[in-house]
Amino acid sequence: MFTTRPEIAATFGVVATTHWAASAVGMAVLERGGNAFDAAVAAGFVLNVAEPHLNGPGGDVPIIIHDAKTGKQSVICGQGVAPDAATPKKFADLGLDLVPGTGLLPAVVPGAFDAWATMLRDWGTWELTDVLEYAIGYARHGMHLVPRIPAAIETMRPLFEQEWPTSAAVWLLNGRAPQAAGLFARPALADFWEKLLSEAVGSTREARIDAARNAFYRGFAAEAIDRFYRDNEMMDVSGRKHRGLLTGADMARWSAPVEAPISVEYHGHTVLKCGTWSQGPAFLQTLALLKGFNLDDMDPVGPDFVHTIVECLKLAFADREAYYGDPDFAQVPIETLLSDAYNDERRKLVTETASMDLRPGRIAGFDAQVDQEAHLRAAMLGGPGAGEPTVSRLGATGGDTCHVDVIDRWGNMVSATPSGGWLQSSPVVPGLGFPLSTRGQMFWTKAGHPNSVGPRKRPRTTLSPSMALRGGTPWMTFGTPGGDQQDQWQPVMFLRMVHYNLAIQQSIDAPNFHSEHWPSSFWPRVARPGKLVLEGRYTQETLNALLARGHKAELGGDWTEGRISAARIEPDGQMFAGANPRGMQGYAIGR
Repeated sequence: MFTTRPEIAATFGVVATTHWAASAVGMAVLERGGNAFDAAVAAGFVLNVAEPHLNGPGGDVPIIIHDAKTGKQSVICGQGVAPDAATPKKFADLGLDLVPGTGLLPAVVPGAFDAWATMLRDWGTWELTDVLEYAIGYARHGMHLVPRIPAAIETMRPLFEQEWPTSAAVWLLNGRAPQAAGLFARPALADFWEKLLSEAVGSTREARIDAARNAFYRGFAAEAIDRFYRDNEMMDVSGRKHRGLLTGADMARWSAPVEAPISVEYHGHTVLKCGTWSQGPAFLQTLALLKGFNLDDMDPVGPDFVHTIVECLKLAFADREAYYGDPDFAQVPIETLLSDAYNDERRKLVTETASMDLRPGRIAGFDAQVDQEAHLRAAMLGGPGAGEPTVSRLGATGGDTCHVDVIDRWGNMVSATPSGGWLQSSPVVPGLGFPLSTRGQMFWTKAGHPNSVGPRKRPRTTLSPSMALRGGTPWMTFGTPGGDQQDQWQPVMFLRMVHYNLAIQQSIDAPNFHSEHWPSSFWPRVARPGKLVLEGRYTQETLNALLARGHKAELGGDWTEGRISAARIEPDGQMFAGANPRGMQGYAIGR
């Protein structure tokens, strides 16, 4: 079961990403003297070109870093905020009880560029011109397309032609989708980056980076976005045309904040995640719940292991639904949610049979509101470009998100999960060559919930990079695409390392699973109580045992669950990395 491909070993540096080109570029930066922060930024910009159905320059990126000089870990929040005009009343006036998953209405401030630029300025060593050189080259001269990109464009072609002409101008060639394996250039994107660099003027490296940030958020890029969103109405999944809410003023007042991560201790490890503006704490709460179970004696691909983890996930994600939101606007009882006392009580709800209920915990002084009607919205699925097409009925991955892991020779570490600005979810902004994030679809339109839509508020994103310390020493950086599945697949990989001493590549390659029990974070926010999808390499005996416990379990394809990558450094200085074979795009490299 676990005699799979060997992981990459190195002493100079390692890079693991969801696309081979980004890994190669990251390694090239390390070999030219750049540090992990320089390499991650260069790789992130290349992903904008390599995987436009998964991320873009107008998207989002939360980042967790370890700075070897200070010994400190930090979160750079590249999740942009809602426009000032985005209120529950605004959506009620439009007759919408959900934020649409496509078009102009769900746009938030594009957070990725400022997060990358902030990391480069404060922790990197290279010029913005140098880290962008690789991405501009690919955009100008072309990149070979993986098959899923032309397939996504072809699916969207009727909408592009009939409703989103600015997207048709970028993604269609003589009215047709580009060919798989052919070179596809993005001249408008190359022009945008070169114009941005032409305005990156200053007497120091830091000043030049800040000038580029200013051009993006307060200069020509913000002006183009303001004009397009103000002057146009575009079709979205509601079946109606809507004007955007995002303005240049919304962009001008925002910059990527730097925060402390939150964490839990688990069997000698400290796992770090982003705050409650992300779903990351659900991973941590799952670990807190699992402390009371003896996983060591379970088969890591057996029914006891799957059942125990899934039932704990159900409890943690129910609390995500009830309590998580932007802590700048909502009081979130995260200390209670991660406490041993709280999870000792919650753990008693895990029995030998599968729960069909969405059961948030009760915390004094808080109103646990969850959507118990989400399973009724399945009929709304199916519009072109809807939501984040992460997992099909049988678990096959589609376009959604990317991930970058880097460790350098000095011990600096980066875990970043870029996403948003997908070609299939929003029309291209003229003059820029890319669309914006539709992450606003993750808000609820009902007032009074921690994740209710509101001005200058972060939607509770699914993007969820991870970092782990072992014995207090920085050890591993990891993550995956996958929407709501990100904090399901990652714990499984981590637990197999901790309890069964599996290597990175073994843990990644071993069959995984996901649940769809709780409401999805993406339009139309559907839940499928009890549904459990196992990768096809699980045995029939395991499937039958889970069915006998009441799970609505089914087998998917053999290699369909997750696109995890990871890198880690051991006490002797050796570094290891692994990338996912699923999708045939992930790549790990080291020297």
